[in-house]
Amino acid sequence: MTLLPRCSGVLLHPTSLPGRYGIGDLGDWAYRFADWLEQQGQTIWQVLPLTPTGYADSPYQSLSAFAGNANLISLDKLVEDKWLTADDLAGVPDFPADRVDYGPVIDYKEQKLALAFERFTASGTVPQRADFEVWCAANAGWLDDFVLFAALKRSYNLVPWTEWPEDEALRDPAALDAARGKHARAIQEQRFRQWVFARQWSEVKAYANDRGIRFVGDLPIFVAHDSADVWANRDDFYLDEKGYPTVIAGVPPDYFSPTGQRWGNPLYRWDRIKARRYKWWIARLQQMLSVVDYIRIDHFRGFSAYWEIPADEETAINGEWKPGPGADFFTVVREELGDLPIIAEDLGVITEDVESLRDRFDLPGMKVLQFAWSDPKNLFLPHNLTPNSVVYTGTHDNNTTVGWWLDETDDGTRHFLFDYLDREIHEINWTLARIGLMSPASAFVMPLQDVIGLGAAARMNTPGKESGNWAWRFTPEQLYQDNGNGRLGHLTWLYQRRPDQQEREYGDTAIRSE
Repeated sequence: MTLLPRCSGVLLHPTSLPGRYGIGDLGDWAYRFADWLEQQGQTIWQVLPLTPTGYADSPYQSLSAFAGNANLISLDKLVEDKWLTADDLAGVPDFPADRVDYGPVIDYKEQKLALAFERFTASGTVPQRADFEVWCAANAGWLDDFVLFAALKRSYNLVPWTEWPEDEALRDPAALDAARGKHARAIQEQRFRQWVFARQWSEVKAYANDRGIRFVGDLPIFVAHDSADVWANRDDFYLDEKGYPTVIAGVPPDYFSPTGQRWGNPLYRWDRIKARRYKWWIARLQQMLSVVDYIRIDHFRGFSAYWEIPADEETAINGEWKPGPGADFFTVVREELGDLPIIAEDLGVITEDVESLRDRFDLPGMKVLQFAWSDPKNLFLPHNLTPNSVVYTGTHDNNTTVGWWLDETDDGTRHFLFDYLDREIHEINWTLARIGLMSPASAFVMPLQDVIGLGAAARMNTPGKESGNWAWRFTPEQLYQDNGNGRLGHLTWLYQRRPDQQEREYGDTAIRSE
């Protein structure tokens, strides 16, 4: 059984959309991109985590596993709501068009969102206020902890919660009651931002869904230590009496990293979470499914076994494998929520137990074509792909396909690819796209950088690089240039990834051979 029908789509995080406010948002360009996807016959829009970013602006180190990223709120839509005016947005700084300069952008949006909250408080309509109250009540299970956490964090100049006064850091009930009174306005402002994000996202999602486009969202298995999730649920993590992790997540040394990767996320006490029938996880998945149509679980192998590193170790060398919750987790989830639309990120060194867990619950895995060109037994090669899988040219953690080809491939890789295809390569991004689209994999996904044909400068993330990630944005001219405007749609039709797509005439000037 396959989760996905034969389909294809594009990987693009909303921060990468164009717009004059320095960062992509949920305004006009989100709708225009959905239109473009429909024109190209695409039915998948894959995004990165939509949660509020923390350290180094990474969506994978979020302040909450439940909340939305307020930096994605469209300021133009706040004008439509009459909480901002055109004059409020007249003097926009000269932000770069092709990347996000996070510091100045966040400062600017903070000012405008604060002003919008003041206007809503002073003159919000009766229907707006009623909708706000209903939404807050419906989401209180995660919202109340997050807004208090966010208000306290702001009051302490954004330092980690373990550096707050101990009574607030360790959630003394009397101290939290006092904080709710002291920071009542800041807490309400955080509620407002979350409500606005939810409204705007739901409108974008409904628009895309109406055009046959479904969202694939990204759910990191681990959460950031400096998050509302850990602060509010300390008993579910391996922490000391002050709230600091005693063991942390990562991966062991391998060919790519002789010291492994020390991620720093706190590890779950799976025995305690299991005793509560995974209540927090069930709520997390429910929230995610209210936001997207499919969930990609990042580092899926952690449900089978995870690498535990003592927190005082400087590298990941001296860790050990520990068992994850395994099949029991997915059995309970299925009992509570039914069959889930989950894609398993099963990249890296994957053992038989991980494959068995994935296959037991019919979860599609991921195949990345950049990793395929070693020998005929490589499981990522087209002739080895299975229908219940999602094939990518590359992911957000890889170089762009053009950058990979120019900067990272050796002679052996190139010769194997030439031999496999029995021809030379002129446009590597479209060569891999054609291979992925024609493959038996149920879904094919292509980062927009590969559709446009951009080099390494457009890379979204370089693992291990502490700054400069997550900043790439495309410009309108890039989206509508001939290179991508027509060819993706034609190949999608040719390999029948959207059967209802109108047949194209051969000789279309937008279609070129590779």
